[in-house]
Amino acid sequence: MFTGIVEEMGAVISLEKTLAGTRMTLLASTVMSDLKIGDSVSVNGICLTAISKSDSSFSVEVSPETLSVTTLGLLTAGTPVNLERAMKLSERIGGHLVAGHVDGVGTIRSRQQDGNAVIFTIEAPQDILRYCVVKGSITVDGISLTINDVTNHGFSIAIIPHTAKVTTLGLKQVNDPVNLESDLIGKYVERLLQERGQVAPKPTPVIDKDYLQKRGLI
Repeated sequence: MFTGIVEEMGAVISLEKTLAGTRMTLLASTVMSDLKIGDSVSVNGICLTAISKSDSSFSVEVSPETLSVTTLGLLTAGTPVNLERAMKLSERIGGHLVAGHVDGVGTIRSRQQDGNAVIFTIEAPQDILRYCVVKGSITVDGISLTINDVTNHGFSIAIIPHTAKVTTLGLKQVNDPVNLESDLIGKYVERLLQERGQVAPKPTPVIDKDYLQKRGLI
């Protein structure tokens, strides 16, 4: 479990792709201080397990399933990434509860300066938007953010200068893809209400060409 408060920007050192999956090695500093083999690390919002480490880097293995539903398959050597170690229950939760289980990929549709902040509008799948509410929380590439507005096709968020400086969002441009994770509590509430018959069950996705392309399967 994570908080969505990014600890540092690391970078991809290498990716070794095989038929069985992908091994990725990442350059880091802050998260290396107490990282142990087997620990969980959020990489752009995706919970991954450290399988080896050195003084300044660690490696993770990525399954084909994770590659198909996140932006990890688009990374190349040198790409910056957001890193966060798993939370400790003894510390303050500065963001919100983040599982590191990405629900889908969104696309940045606009980026506009608003005073000292940057407003991003992100197009998102309907099965993510159903959990989005104004002033609610969402995780974008591992960053806990507050939703400013919600439309039929996406939502908007405001990025303060500090967030733009210490995360990859400051580097993002229009049409860039981002990993999205909906608020965990909203999912549990919906499930409980479904069991009581008070809300309709989540619709089954239509497996068509558009669905497969968005997930990088064709």
